[in-house]
Amino acid sequence: MAQPFSEFVHDLRWNDLTPDIRDFARRWLLDLIGVAAGGSRTALSRIIRDHASAQFGAGAKGARLLFDGRVTSPAGAALAGGMTIDALDAHDGHKLTKGHVGCGVLPALLALTEAQGSTAPEEFLTALVIGYEIGTRAGIALHASATDYHTSGAWIALATAALGARTLRLNGAQTREAIGIAEFHGPRSQMMRCIDHPTMLKDGSGWGAMAGVSAAYLAQAGFTGAPAITVEAENQAETWGDLGQRWRIFEQYFKHFPVCRWAQPSVQAALDLRRAHGVKAKDIARIEITTFHQAIRLAVRHPATTEEAQYSTAFPVAAALVRGRLGPAEVAPAALQDEEINALADRIHFAESDRFNAAFPARRFADVTLVLHDGRHLSSGPSEAQGDPEDPAPPETVCAKFRDYATPVLGAARAQAIEAAVMDLGPATDLPALLDLLLAPADRLRVSAA
Repeated sequence: MAQPFSEFVHDLRWNDLTPDIRDFARRWLLDLIGVAAGGSRTALSRIIRDHASAQFGAGAKGARLLFDGRVTSPAGAALAGGMTIDALDAHDGHKLTKGHVGCGVLPALLALTEAQGSTAPEEFLTALVIGYEIGTRAGIALHASATDYHTSGAWIALATAALGARTLRLNGAQTREAIGIAEFHGPRSQMMRCIDHPTMLKDGSGWGAMAGVSAAYLAQAGFTGAPAITVEAENQAETWGDLGQRWRIFEQYFKHFPVCRWAQPSVQAALDLRRAHGVKAKDIARIEITTFHQAIRLAVRHPATTEEAQYSTAFPVAAALVRGRLGPAEVAPAALQDEEINALADRIHFAESDRFNAAFPARRFADVTLVLHDGRHLSSGPSEAQGDPEDPAPPETVCAKFRDYATPVLGAARAQAIEAAVMDLGPATDLPALLDLLLAPADRLRVSAA
């Protein structure tokens, strides 16, 4: 294994992180927690948490399930937590990986931290940064070496194996085996299959987190698995050579809406037109959307499940125009029966742009035109989703979204306590208290207001 990889995983320390790196790590952490709270209300999350409780025994060192409290093995907790976050497609991502890292890294880190009894808050945040750096590069490396498009779990497995190696204090040889096991067993699932036929499989994030955590424990026990080609191949040296110099955590995008990133330029453009012109859904005769191929592949127009609603372009655009917003409620089961949203979705027409296709994945564009009953044509021009790394979401925006997602599930006082602890996370933080706030059942542990 390349020396920079192993050194970075084991030797990075809190003092090596600049204030900006720590700040971004806190933002992504808070955002992931908010999405987890919202995701915990989905059927997907309930099923996977029950499965983890029934099938992943705790053994000698257990870990609580995220916003659930039941104790399972660390691998089981990583599985259920990753799928809970991924149940609501509102978490951060990366353009070049065409996927996500944090949704698997956070629950794996929580599980490893609790199972191994770590209480150092600065180590927790440092490890989170490591997860982002390893996972993002692993995703870029995989896309450079494989012809088809794999789910995020494929590279999350390497990130969580690296966190396991650090937490378990594996030596260099064991770390190499752990990364090799994780790469081999990481879920190289065909992402476009779930795009075309959306189900609870989603992005493989929980399965990748489980595979990575298991890989670390297996390597500790003497199981072998090297080499990891995406790390050790000579043509990947450039991908890994800038660890600790170029910080990929700054390259993650922030999602304003709980749907696939590919649909978000269309949603943003539609909302901008609605707000700028005071348009109501009843005023709209027709909607014309010109965008890139992958966004049009999100083809479910009348979703029957929340998963189908999240992997759609027509439905969330219609929902945003009808309700003036697009949050968890707009992809929840009740919204799927909204007659006004479904009627408007039928009036959306798509066209594919060669220019927008050429810009993908580095940039994602949509051009939305609202054709009104009075004959007016209101056009957005080429639009992108907000929250890209070139114009990062400020802390107040991240906090507002967290409250919107977390407060209805956890109560205002508990949500406020989490926000305060996370946004000030550092050496003085009471990490066990924060873990209790994150791992106790969502409908319990009501925190008294200060």
